[in-house]
Amino acid sequence: MGPPLYTTEAGRERALLIGVLPPGRPAWMVQDSLDELAQLADTAGAEVLERVVFRQPAPHPATFIGRGQAERLVAQLQERGANVVMFDDDLTPVQGRNLEQALGLKVLDRTQLILDIFARHARSRDGCLQVELAQAEYLLPRLRRQATQFGQQKGGIGLSGPGERQIEIDRRQLQKRMVQIRRALAAVGRRRDELRHGRRRQGWSLFTLIGYTNAGKSTLFNQLTGASVLADDQLFATLDPTTRRLRLPNRQAALITDTVGFIRKLPHHLIDAFQATLEEVIQADVLVHVVDAAHPRADEQCAAVTQVLIELGVHEKPIVTVLNKCDLPGAAAQVRRLAERLPRAVAVSALTGAGLDDALHALADCLAAASRQLRLCVPLSAGAFLAALRQAARIHAERYEADQAWLEVSVPLAWVSRCAPYGLPEDAP
Repeated sequence: MGPPLYTTEAGRERALLIGVLPPGRPAWMVQDSLDELAQLADTAGAEVLERVVFRQPAPHPATFIGRGQAERLVAQLQERGANVVMFDDDLTPVQGRNLEQALGLKVLDRTQLILDIFARHARSRDGCLQVELAQAEYLLPRLRRQATQFGQQKGGIGLSGPGERQIEIDRRQLQKRMVQIRRALAAVGRRRDELRHGRRRQGWSLFTLIGYTNAGKSTLFNQLTGASVLADDQLFATLDPTTRRLRLPNRQAALITDTVGFIRKLPHHLIDAFQATLEEVIQADVLVHVVDAAHPRADEQCAAVTQVLIELGVHEKPIVTVLNKCDLPGAAAQVRRLAERLPRAVAVSALTGAGLDDALHALADCLAAASRQLRLCVPLSAGAFLAALRQAARIHAERYEADQAWLEVSVPLAWVSRCAPYGLPEDAP
Protein backbone atom coordinates (compact mmCIF):
# COMPACT_ATOMS: atom_id res chain seq x y z
CA MET A 1 0.00 0.00 0.00
CA GLY A 2 2.93 2.38 -0.06
CA PRO A 3 4.45 4.29 2.84
CA PRO A 4 2.09 4.92 5.78
CA LEU A 5 1.42 8.30 7.26
CA TYR A 6 3.75 9.13 10.09
CA THR A 7 2.35 8.74 13.58
CA THR A 8 4.05 9.56 16.84
CA GLU A 9 5.65 6.66 18.66
CA ALA A 10 4.91 5.47 22.19
CA GLY A 11 7.72 7.57 23.68
CA ARG A 12 7.72 11.37 23.54
CA GLU A 13 9.43 12.51 20.39
CA ARG A 14 11.62 15.60 20.51
CA ALA A 15 10.39 18.19 18.04
CA LEU A 16 11.68 21.38 16.49
CA LEU A 17 8.91 23.70 15.25
CA ILE A 18 9.40 25.69 12.04
CA GLY A 19 7.50 28.80 10.98
CA VAL A 20 7.98 31.21 8.09
CA LEU A 21 7.56 34.98 8.36
CA PRO A 22 6.94 36.64 4.98
CA PRO A 23 7.53 40.38 4.52
CA GLY A 24 4.72 42.59 5.80
CA ARG A 25 3.24 39.97 8.12
CA PRO A 26 3.27 40.80 11.85
CA ALA A 27 5.66 38.64 13.85
CA TRP A 28 3.04 37.97 16.52
CA MET A 29 0.86 36.13 13.98
CA VAL A 30 3.60 33.59 13.30
CA GLN A 31 4.38 33.21 17.00
CA ASP A 32 0.71 32.76 17.82
CA SER A 33 0.39 30.11 15.13
CA LEU A 34 3.48 28.37 16.49
CA ASP A 35 1.90 28.44 19.96
CA GLU A 36 -0.99 26.51 18.49
CA LEU A 37 1.37 24.12 16.70
CA ALA A 38 3.09 23.50 20.04
CA GLN A 39 -0.29 22.58 21.55
CA LEU A 40 -0.91 20.21 18.66
CA ALA A 41 2.51 18.63 19.17
CA ASP A 42 1.85 18.20 22.88
CA THR A 43 -1.53 16.62 22.18
CA ALA A 44 0.20 14.19 19.80
CA GLY A 45 2.70 13.29 22.52
CA ALA A 46 5.79 15.20 21.39
CA GLU A 47 8.14 17.36 23.44
CA VAL A 48 8.80 20.75 21.86
CA LEU A 49 12.48 21.66 22.15
CA GLU A 50 12.64 24.91 20.23
CA ARG A 51 10.91 27.13 17.70
CA VAL A 52 12.64 28.50 14.63
CA VAL A 53 11.22 31.27 12.44
CA PHE A 54 12.69 31.86 8.98
CA ARG A 55 12.20 35.18 7.22
CA GLN A 56 11.65 34.75 3.49
CA PRO A 57 9.39 36.29 0.84
CA ALA A 58 7.78 33.03 -0.29
CA PRO A 59 8.10 29.28 0.32
CA HIS A 60 10.94 27.69 -1.64
CA PRO A 61 9.42 25.29 -4.21
CA ALA A 62 11.96 22.54 -3.46
CA THR A 63 12.51 22.70 0.31
CA PHE A 64 10.06 25.35 1.58
CA ILE A 65 12.83 27.11 3.55
CA GLY A 66 15.59 27.03 0.94
CA ARG A 67 18.56 24.69 0.71
CA GLY A 68 20.90 27.01 2.59
CA GLN A 69 18.49 27.33 5.50
CA ALA A 70 17.99 23.56 5.47
CA GLU A 71 21.73 22.95 5.73
CA ARG A 72 22.05 25.31 8.68
CA LEU A 73 19.07 23.62 10.32
CA VAL A 74 20.90 20.26 10.33
CA ALA A 75 23.48 21.52 12.84
CA GLN A 76 20.76 22.99 15.04
CA LEU A 77 18.88 19.68 15.05
CA GLN A 78 21.98 17.76 16.07
CA GLU A 79 22.79 20.25 18.80
CA ARG A 80 19.30 20.11 20.29
CA GLY A 81 18.90 16.35 19.90
CA ALA A 82 15.62 16.60 17.96
CA ASN A 83 14.33 13.62 16.04
CA VAL A 84 11.36 15.23 14.27
CA VAL A 85 10.74 18.57 12.56
CA MET A 86 7.22 20.00 12.46
CA PHE A 87 6.31 22.71 9.97
CA ASP A 88 3.47 25.12 10.71
CA ASP A 89 2.38 25.06 7.07
CA ASP A 90 1.48 22.34 4.61
CA LEU A 91 4.35 20.93 2.55
CA THR A 92 4.07 19.69 -1.00
CA PRO A 93 5.13 16.08 -1.65
CA VAL A 94 8.36 17.31 -3.24
CA GLN A 95 9.16 19.64 -0.32
CA GLY A 96 8.53 16.91 2.24
CA ARG A 97 10.72 14.39 0.41
CA ASN A 98 13.56 16.85 -0.15
CA LEU A 99 13.51 18.05 3.46
CA GLU A 100 13.68 14.50 4.83
CA GLN A 101 16.64 13.78 2.60
CA ALA A 102 18.39 17.03 3.56
CA LEU A 103 17.71 16.83 7.31
CA GLY A 104 18.02 13.09 7.71
CA LEU A 105 15.02 12.71 10.00
CA LYS A 106 11.24 12.71 10.05
CA VAL A 107 9.46 15.81 8.75
CA LEU A 108 5.80 16.51 9.50
CA ASP A 109 3.61 19.34 8.33
CA ARG A 110 0.57 20.80 10.08
CA THR A 111 -1.95 18.56 8.31
CA GLN A 112 -0.05 15.35 9.18
CA LEU A 113 -0.01 16.38 12.82
CA ILE A 114 -3.75 17.10 12.86
CA LEU A 115 -4.47 13.78 11.14
CA ASP A 116 -2.40 11.97 13.75
CA ILE A 117 -4.48 13.54 16.53
CA PHE A 118 -7.72 12.76 14.69
CA ALA A 119 -6.66 9.12 14.37
CA ARG A 120 -6.02 8.95 18.12
CA HIS A 121 -9.37 10.48 19.10
CA ALA A 122 -11.76 8.82 16.62
CA ARG A 123 -13.93 6.25 18.37
CA SER A 124 -17.07 5.68 16.32
CA ARG A 125 -17.11 3.79 13.03
CA ASP A 126 -17.99 6.87 10.99
CA GLY A 127 -15.32 8.89 12.80
CA CYS A 128 -12.67 6.28 11.96
CA LEU A 129 -13.85 6.17 8.34
CA GLN A 130 -13.62 9.96 8.05
CA VAL A 131 -10.09 9.93 9.44
CA GLU A 132 -9.05 7.14 7.09
CA LEU A 133 -10.46 9.03 4.11
CA ALA A 134 -8.62 12.21 5.08
CA GLN A 135 -5.39 10.23 5.51
CA ALA A 136 -5.84 8.55 2.12
CA GLU A 137 -6.49 11.87 0.38
CA TYR A 138 -3.35 13.28 1.96
CA LEU A 139 -1.26 10.22 1.10
CA LEU A 140 -2.33 9.71 -2.51
CA PRO A 141 -0.19 12.47 -4.10
CA ARG A 142 2.70 11.53 -1.80
CA LEU A 143 3.15 7.96 -2.97
CA ARG A 144 6.69 7.71 -4.22
CA ARG A 145 9.29 5.15 -5.12
CA GLN A 146 11.37 3.73 -2.34
CA ALA A 147 14.87 2.99 -3.58
CA THR A 148 15.27 0.21 -1.06
CA GLN A 149 12.10 -1.54 -2.20
CA PHE A 150 11.54 -0.98 -5.90
CA GLY A 151 13.72 -0.74 -8.95
CA GLN A 152 13.99 2.60 -10.72
CA GLN A 153 12.20 3.02 -14.04
CA LYS A 154 14.66 3.83 -16.82
CA GLY A 155 14.39 4.31 -20.55
CA GLY A 156 15.64 1.79 -23.11
CA ILE A 157 14.89 -1.84 -23.92
CA GLY A 158 15.73 -4.25 -21.13
CA LEU A 159 16.22 -1.48 -18.55
CA SER A 160 12.63 -1.21 -17.28
CA GLY A 161 12.27 -1.89 -13.57
CA PRO A 162 9.19 -2.71 -11.51
CA GLY A 163 9.15 0.64 -9.71
CA GLU A 164 6.55 2.49 -11.78
CA ARG A 165 4.31 -0.54 -11.93
CA GLN A 166 4.41 -0.91 -8.14
CA ILE A 167 3.56 2.76 -7.67
CA GLU A 168 0.56 2.36 -9.96
CA ILE A 169 -0.56 -0.71 -8.01
CA ASP A 170 -0.30 1.22 -4.75
CA ARG A 171 -2.19 4.14 -6.24
CA ARG A 172 -4.99 1.94 -7.58
CA GLN A 173 -5.31 0.14 -4.26
CA LEU A 174 -5.52 3.43 -2.39
CA GLN A 175 -8.06 4.87 -4.82
CA LYS A 176 -10.15 1.70 -4.54
CA ARG A 177 -10.11 1.98 -0.75
CA MET A 178 -11.16 5.65 -0.96
CA VAL A 179 -14.17 4.65 -3.09
CA GLN A 180 -15.12 2.03 -0.48
CA ILE A 181 -14.83 4.57 2.35
CA ARG A 182 -16.94 7.13 0.51
CA ARG A 183 -19.65 4.52 -0.06
CA ALA A 184 -19.57 3.56 3.62
CA LEU A 185 -19.75 7.23 4.64
CA ALA A 186 -22.68 7.75 2.25
CA ALA A 187 -24.50 4.93 4.06
CA VAL A 188 -23.67 6.58 7.39
CA GLY A 189 -25.03 9.85 6.01
CA ARG A 190 -28.29 8.17 4.99
CA ARG A 191 -28.71 6.74 8.49
CA ARG A 192 -28.07 10.17 9.98
CA ASP A 193 -30.68 11.65 7.63
CA GLU A 194 -33.22 9.06 8.79
CA LEU A 195 -32.52 9.94 12.42
CA ARG A 196 -32.82 13.66 11.69
CA HIS A 197 -36.07 13.19 9.79
CA GLY A 198 -37.45 11.18 12.70
CA ARG A 199 -36.54 13.99 15.08
CA ARG A 200 -38.09 16.55 12.75
CA ARG A 201 -41.33 14.59 12.65
CA GLN A 202 -41.38 14.64 16.43
CA GLY A 203 -40.83 18.40 16.43
CA TRP A 204 -37.32 18.41 17.95
CA SER A 205 -35.32 21.55 17.30
CA LEU A 206 -31.55 21.15 16.94
CA PHE A 207 -28.80 23.26 18.50
CA THR A 208 -25.23 22.56 17.42
CA LEU A 209 -22.18 23.59 19.42
CA ILE A 210 -19.43 25.11 17.31
CA GLY A 211 -16.25 26.93 18.19
CA TYR A 212 -12.51 26.93 18.15
CA THR A 213 -10.87 23.76 19.39
CA ASN A 214 -10.38 23.71 23.18
CA ALA A 215 -12.90 26.51 23.74
CA GLY A 216 -14.81 24.37 26.25
CA LYS A 217 -17.62 23.00 24.06
CA SER A 218 -17.63 19.54 25.61
CA THR A 219 -17.58 20.89 29.16
CA LEU A 220 -20.54 23.13 28.33
CA PHE A 221 -22.31 20.21 26.63
CA ASN A 222 -21.92 18.08 29.76
CA GLN A 223 -23.21 20.87 31.99
CA LEU A 224 -26.29 21.48 29.83
CA THR A 225 -27.24 17.84 29.30
CA GLY A 226 -25.73 15.86 32.17
CA ALA A 227 -23.71 13.82 29.66
CA SER A 228 -20.18 12.54 30.23
CA VAL A 229 -18.46 13.40 26.97
CA LEU A 230 -14.66 13.53 27.25
CA ALA A 231 -13.72 17.11 28.15
CA ASP A 232 -9.94 17.39 28.18
CA ASP A 233 -7.54 20.33 28.01
CA GLN A 234 -6.30 19.21 24.59
CA LEU A 235 -6.90 20.22 21.01
CA PHE A 236 -9.48 18.07 19.22
CA ALA A 237 -10.42 16.10 22.34
CA THR A 238 -13.85 15.69 20.70
CA LEU A 239 -14.00 14.23 17.22
CA ASP A 240 -17.21 12.20 17.04
CA PRO A 241 -20.48 14.19 17.29
CA THR A 242 -22.71 13.44 20.28
CA THR A 243 -26.39 14.44 20.56
CA ARG A 244 -28.42 14.70 23.77
CA ARG A 245 -31.75 16.16 24.86
CA LEU A 246 -31.70 19.76 26.04
CA ARG A 247 -34.25 21.10 28.53
CA LEU A 248 -35.14 24.71 27.69
CA PRO A 249 -36.87 27.08 30.14
CA ASN A 250 -40.00 27.16 27.96
CA ARG A 251 -40.10 23.33 27.91
CA GLN A 252 -39.71 23.25 24.15
CA ALA A 253 -38.39 19.94 22.83
CA ALA A 254 -34.80 20.42 21.69
CA LEU A 255 -31.58 18.52 21.06
CA ILE A 256 -28.00 19.74 21.23
CA THR A 257 -24.99 18.26 19.43
CA ASP A 258 -21.32 18.53 20.37
CA THR A 259 -19.01 18.62 17.33
CA VAL A 260 -15.33 18.73 16.41
CA GLY A 261 -13.61 22.07 17.02
CA PHE A 262 -12.38 24.34 14.26
CA ILE A 263 -8.85 25.62 13.84
CA ARG A 264 -6.92 28.07 11.71
CA LYS A 265 -5.27 26.74 8.56
CA LEU A 266 -7.80 23.89 8.44
CA PRO A 267 -7.10 22.13 5.11
CA HIS A 268 -10.03 22.04 2.69
CA HIS A 269 -9.78 18.29 2.18
CA LEU A 270 -10.33 17.80 5.92
CA ILE A 271 -13.59 19.75 5.65
CA ASP A 272 -14.60 17.52 2.73
CA ALA A 273 -13.64 14.29 4.52
CA PHE A 274 -15.54 15.28 7.68
CA GLN A 275 -18.71 16.22 5.83
CA ALA A 276 -20.69 13.57 7.77
CA THR A 277 -19.74 15.27 11.03
CA LEU A 278 -20.21 18.79 9.73
CA GLU A 279 -23.72 17.93 8.52
CA GLU A 280 -24.79 18.45 12.13
CA VAL A 281 -23.71 22.08 11.68
CA ILE A 282 -25.51 22.38 8.35
CA GLN A 283 -28.76 20.90 9.69
CA ALA A 284 -28.86 22.91 12.94
CA ASP A 285 -31.71 25.31 13.65
CA VAL A 286 -29.46 27.44 15.87
CA LEU A 287 -25.66 27.45 16.13
CA VAL A 288 -24.14 27.88 19.59
CA HIS A 289 -20.73 29.49 19.14
CA VAL A 290 -18.58 28.78 22.20
CA VAL A 291 -15.74 31.31 22.56
CA ASP A 292 -12.78 31.06 24.92
CA ALA A 293 -13.25 34.57 26.26
CA ALA A 294 -10.03 34.38 28.29
CA HIS A 295 -7.84 33.61 25.26
CA PRO A 296 -5.63 36.54 24.19
CA ARG A 297 -6.42 35.81 20.51
CA ALA A 298 -10.16 35.31 20.89
CA ASP A 299 -10.88 37.66 17.97
CA GLU A 300 -8.67 35.65 15.61
CA GLN A 301 -10.27 32.42 16.77
CA CYS A 302 -13.74 33.83 16.14
CA ALA A 303 -12.63 34.87 12.65
CA ALA A 304 -11.37 31.33 11.96
CA VAL A 305 -14.72 29.87 13.01
CA THR A 306 -16.61 32.37 10.85
CA GLN A 307 -14.45 31.45 7.86
CA VAL A 308 -15.32 27.76 8.23
CA LEU A 309 -19.03 28.64 8.53
CA ILE A 310 -18.76 30.66 5.32
CA GLU A 311 -17.13 27.71 3.56
CA LEU A 312 -19.98 25.48 4.76
CA GLY A 313 -22.56 28.06 3.65
CA VAL A 314 -24.19 28.35 7.10
CA HIS A 315 -22.88 31.73 8.28
CA GLU A 316 -26.38 33.27 8.08
CA LYS A 317 -27.96 30.79 10.50
CA PRO A 318 -29.15 32.13 13.89
CA ILE A 319 -26.20 32.15 16.32
CA VAL A 320 -25.99 32.42 20.10
CA THR A 321 -22.50 33.30 21.33
CA VAL A 322 -21.43 31.73 24.62
CA LEU A 323 -18.46 33.60 26.11
CA ASN A 324 -16.91 30.79 28.12
CA LYS A 325 -14.26 30.84 30.87
CA CYS A 326 -15.49 34.17 32.18
CA ASP A 327 -14.32 33.11 35.66
CA LEU A 328 -10.64 33.16 34.72
CA PRO A 329 -8.48 36.08 35.91
CA GLY A 330 -8.48 39.01 33.53
CA ALA A 331 -11.39 37.73 31.42
CA ALA A 332 -13.96 40.32 32.53
CA ALA A 333 -12.74 43.16 30.32
CA GLN A 334 -12.53 40.97 27.22
CA VAL A 335 -15.98 39.48 27.94
CA ARG A 336 -17.46 42.99 27.92
CA ARG A 337 -15.66 43.87 24.70
CA LEU A 338 -16.69 40.68 22.90
CA ALA A 339 -20.29 40.96 24.12
CA GLU A 340 -20.60 44.32 22.35
CA ARG A 341 -19.76 42.95 18.91
CA LEU A 342 -20.86 39.29 18.87
CA PRO A 343 -24.50 38.25 18.31
CA ARG A 344 -26.67 37.28 21.32
CA ALA A 345 -23.67 37.01 23.62
CA VAL A 346 -23.93 35.58 27.12
CA ALA A 347 -21.08 35.04 29.59
CA VAL A 348 -20.72 31.66 31.31
CA SER A 349 -18.25 29.41 33.04
CA ALA A 350 -18.85 25.89 31.79
CA LEU A 351 -16.53 24.60 34.49
CA THR A 352 -18.36 26.11 37.47
CA GLY A 353 -21.84 26.37 35.93
CA ALA A 354 -22.05 30.14 36.33
CA GLY A 355 -24.33 31.80 33.77
CA LEU A 356 -25.87 28.56 32.46
CA ASP A 357 -29.42 29.74 33.20
CA ASP A 358 -28.78 32.89 31.17
CA ALA A 359 -27.41 30.75 28.34
CA LEU A 360 -30.50 28.51 28.33
CA HIS A 361 -32.81 31.54 28.21
CA ALA A 362 -30.74 32.98 25.35
CA LEU A 363 -31.08 29.70 23.43
CA ALA A 364 -34.85 29.62 23.99
CA ASP A 365 -35.23 33.27 22.94
CA CYS A 366 -33.17 32.72 19.80
CA LEU A 367 -35.21 29.68 18.86
CA ALA A 368 -38.41 31.67 19.41
CA ALA A 369 -37.09 34.47 17.22
CA ALA A 370 -36.34 31.91 14.52
CA SER A 371 -39.84 30.44 14.72
CA ARG A 372 -42.61 30.72 12.13
CA GLN A 373 -46.11 32.01 12.81
CA LEU A 374 -48.81 29.80 11.29
CA ARG A 375 -52.59 29.52 11.12
CA LEU A 376 -53.80 25.95 11.43
CA CYS A 377 -57.01 23.98 11.20
CA VAL A 378 -56.50 20.65 12.95
CA PRO A 379 -59.13 17.91 13.24
CA LEU A 380 -59.74 16.88 16.84
CA SER A 381 -59.12 13.30 15.79
CA ALA A 382 -55.41 14.24 15.52
CA GLY A 383 -55.15 14.30 19.30
CA ALA A 384 -51.51 13.17 19.46
CA PHE A 385 -50.48 15.98 17.11
CA LEU A 386 -52.39 18.59 19.11
CA ALA A 387 -50.83 17.41 22.38
CA ALA A 388 -47.31 17.56 20.93
CA LEU A 389 -48.04 20.95 19.35
CA ARG A 390 -49.03 22.41 22.72
CA GLN A 391 -45.64 21.43 24.14
CA ALA A 392 -43.57 22.67 21.22
CA ALA A 393 -45.43 25.81 20.09
CA ARG A 394 -46.59 29.11 21.48
CA ILE A 395 -50.37 29.39 20.99
CA HIS A 396 -51.59 32.94 20.38
CA ALA A 397 -55.28 32.16 19.73
CA GLU A 398 -57.52 29.11 19.47
CA ARG A 399 -61.16 28.27 18.93
CA TYR A 400 -63.05 25.05 18.45
CA GLU A 401 -65.86 24.40 15.98
CA ALA A 402 -67.54 21.00 15.58
CA ASP A 403 -64.69 18.52 15.15
CA GLN A 404 -61.91 21.03 14.33
CA ALA A 405 -59.49 23.29 16.20
CA TRP A 406 -58.53 26.66 14.69
CA LEU A 407 -55.15 27.82 15.96
CA GLU A 408 -52.73 30.71 15.56
CA VAL A 409 -49.32 29.50 16.71
CA SER A 410 -45.61 30.25 16.58
CA VAL A 411 -43.72 27.03 15.90
CA PRO A 412 -39.99 26.20 15.73
CA LEU A 413 -38.62 25.86 12.22
CA ALA A 414 -38.43 22.12 12.78
CA TRP A 415 -42.24 22.04 13.07
CA VAL A 416 -43.04 23.89 9.85
CA SER A 417 -43.06 20.79 7.64
CA ARG A 418 -45.01 18.82 10.24
CA CYS A 419 -47.71 21.50 10.36
CA ALA A 420 -47.96 21.79 6.57
CA PRO A 421 -50.95 19.40 6.20
CA TYR A 422 -53.01 21.62 8.54
CA GLY A 423 -51.88 25.04 7.33
CA LEU A 424 -54.28 27.75 6.18
CA PRO A 425 -53.54 30.39 3.52
CA GLU A 426 -52.89 33.92 4.72
CA ASP A 427 -56.22 35.25 3.39
CA ALA A 428 -58.33 32.49 4.99
CA PRO A 429 -61.11 33.83 7.29
